[in-house]
Amino acid sequence: MARTKQKQKLFTGRDHSWMQFNRRVLEEAEDPTNPLLERVKFLAITGSNLDEYVEIRQASLMQRIEDGYREPGYDGLRPDESLAALTAEIHTFVEAQYRCWNDLLLPELRKQGIRLLEWNELDDDQRTYAQSYFQRDVDPLLTPIAIDPAHPFPRVLNKALCLALLLRRKRKTSGPLVLGVVTVPRALPRFVRLPAEDGKFDYLLLQDLIAQNLGGMYRGYEVQSRVAFRVTRNSNLYIEEEEARSLLETVRVELTNRRKGDSVRLEIEAGADSEIVERLRVNFELDEDQVFRGDGPVNLSRVMFFYSDINRPDLKYPPFVPHALHLSRKSANIFDELRQHDILLHHPYDSYEAVVDFIQQGAEDTAVVSMKQTLYRTSQDSPVFSALIEAAATKEATLVVELMARFDEASNIRWARSMEDAGVQVFHGVVGLKTHCKLALLVRRDEDGVTRRYCHLGTGNYNPITARFYTDLSLLTCDPQITERVHMVFNYLTAHAEIDDYSPLLVAPLTMAESFLRLIRRETEHARAGRPAHIVAKMNALLEPSVIEALYDASEAGVEIDLIVRGLSILRPGVPGLSTRIRVRSVVGRFLEHSRIFHFANGGEDETYLGSADWMPRNLFERCEVAFPVRDPAVKSRIHDEILPAYLSDTVKARLQQPDGTYRRAASKDSPGFSAQDFLMKLAEGKSDANAIPKSRELMPAQPRPRVKKKSAEPAHAAD
Repeated sequence: MARTKQKQKLFTGRDHSWMQFNRRVLEEAEDPTNPLLERVKFLAITGSNLDEYVEIRQASLMQRIEDGYREPGYDGLRPDESLAALTAEIHTFVEAQYRCWNDLLLPELRKQGIRLLEWNELDDDQRTYAQSYFQRDVDPLLTPIAIDPAHPFPRVLNKALCLALLLRRKRKTSGPLVLGVVTVPRALPRFVRLPAEDGKFDYLLLQDLIAQNLGGMYRGYEVQSRVAFRVTRNSNLYIEEEEARSLLETVRVELTNRRKGDSVRLEIEAGADSEIVERLRVNFELDEDQVFRGDGPVNLSRVMFFYSDINRPDLKYPPFVPHALHLSRKSANIFDELRQHDILLHHPYDSYEAVVDFIQQGAEDTAVVSMKQTLYRTSQDSPVFSALIEAAATKEATLVVELMARFDEASNIRWARSMEDAGVQVFHGVVGLKTHCKLALLVRRDEDGVTRRYCHLGTGNYNPITARFYTDLSLLTCDPQITERVHMVFNYLTAHAEIDDYSPLLVAPLTMAESFLRLIRRETEHARAGRPAHIVAKMNALLEPSVIEALYDASEAGVEIDLIVRGLSILRPGVPGLSTRIRVRSVVGRFLEHSRIFHFANGGEDETYLGSADWMPRNLFERCEVAFPVRDPAVKSRIHDEILPAYLSDTVKARLQQPDGTYRRAASKDSPGFSAQDFLMKLAEGKSDANAIPKSRELMPAQPRPRVKKKSAEPAHAAD
């Protein structure tokens, strides 16, 4: 019991933190200052976020409970306690989602001439069109099923939208009602666009169109009741790697099993007949609290359709054109430029084309003799892959592809096979570790006769599509120390060949966790000695207990700590005697914050690292990750004077984490609002400069702090 209470003092709940993050996304859907169709998009994102969380995290908790695990988590709660709390929060969240849809978005859409209609609201022309569409495009894809001893309940695919019906045989006036099931075709849009006046947009739910035609599908029956539903299944992969013939083949087989996982959630329309609900619940072996009722379209992630289908630029964010990289006049190519200085790209403010060009130039340049690349996720028609295929014809080309990138396994398998067919050497990294680092290494015989390595290191995936709306950082360099160590990382990935020292890189799972702890403790010693001590860390999630406890120690020693954490954070900031000097903020806005930055004041000789890893157990101990130093003075200045201060000054899209894990907006009535993302867009367009950043907080304390006497005993919050 004492251990549980100790954990609860140190950490908030992981699941509560995740729900708080999705709530911040929902706030963007509720925010009337955002363009209307962007608000619809945010609502859709909350739906897809929740889907993934349920089929992975909630399913994992249920699995652990079934396996008999009772060990408390970071917050001191057992898996069964965590599941109960999570389920209750999801119910509350689903209610908030549908309030947003029904009370906020639908009325505003109608004001803009965008209507989601019921069947009885359609005029004659619209009904004629809808019926014609049904006969031509929908009916051929439908398979109506009536459940009886000869027709057992069908195997409903994961997250497939279905209609459930209660049917009575016309020739039988007594006896139990028959249950019918119709799967709504995934190949068709969930919303049918109807004829409408110019400038107007009318839609009908596909499920409502199918419902109007059920009588023709179930001749001999009377439809007593109908309702749309969707079941979510456990989507974790289970792989016995040591028994597998190959990792590629095992992942391919397990992907077919993903759809067949145990049911973990039933979504159904509010007002559904209680008999239908009970029959479905029993069939899917779910408890009552695993049934989620929604007053509107089942699967709100599908409302993303409106964003893409409706051509109303006035209801979306203004277009933004990223800043293109321009080489100096003295440089004939990117390699000439990199011999002079490093290049930092901040996406999407800086165009991702510079990264694509770097790889494509490597493939085309006859002086480049070798190309090596890691891949975690990419786009379907990736120019990166095309470049590697081209390179394989004339030079050594190596690809390390992560087959188990969640929900991208199938596409990565296809890419791996096509790469091998083209002559690229394809590897799958170290068994048991996901390859999550973002590295591209070119070896070139330069014009001066020297063979040099050129490298791209990034915080985000090699995906030109997501690079348009994910914030990430890319470093292009020919620094011999960095590029040599990148070469050693590739040796580790392809041959499991380890070296003792990867510095200046931090490499997980070999040196990264220990190195970050050392850097935090060094900052602690600076504070105790009265030297400047400040940590600024930007990441997606903060879950690693050893790192958090080191931050607690640093805070109480006098280190100022600013954490910019987009998603999960189980640290408790601002707790007297524990985390007084720690502030945690989350920025949720137009772009998805994805970059990782780690800045240490280091007594006035600051160090900054960028990388692919969050401070999470999986990143530090279960993946191959790389964090890399920023050395070029101009690059350092850009991060130090522009990027980090902008995020620390945000009062528009930033929320501040409270000690109990909840968040409040950073907005202040006493000062004008400042949006980091808006500022960085203006900066890229040449419409602003660093002077526009409010001087709300210096990145590094200007004056040394008083010496703090070092404690002789372990602090009260030390690890158990």
